[in-house]
Amino acid sequence: MPVFGPTKRTELVHNLKRLGFAGPYSGGKHQFMYRGNVTVVLPNPHQSDIGRDLLARILRHAGISRADWERL
Repeated sequence: MPVFGPTKRTELVHNLKRLGFAGPYSGGKHQFMYRGNVTVVLPNPHQSDIGRDLLARILRHAGISRADWERL
């Protein structure tokens, strides 16, 4: 059950795959994942975790609720 908070990029990719997203694929400056007609742009890998605010924006864009994220 992932906590809604700072998370590593690899954990984000893993959990998006569990929710049915395909990828990540290379494209332009950022990688992306998609499910149906929804495309989610992934942040570039850095040494720090993805913060709560950015995670919330990514999940909102992907159509994933906070409850769905924490239920994984």
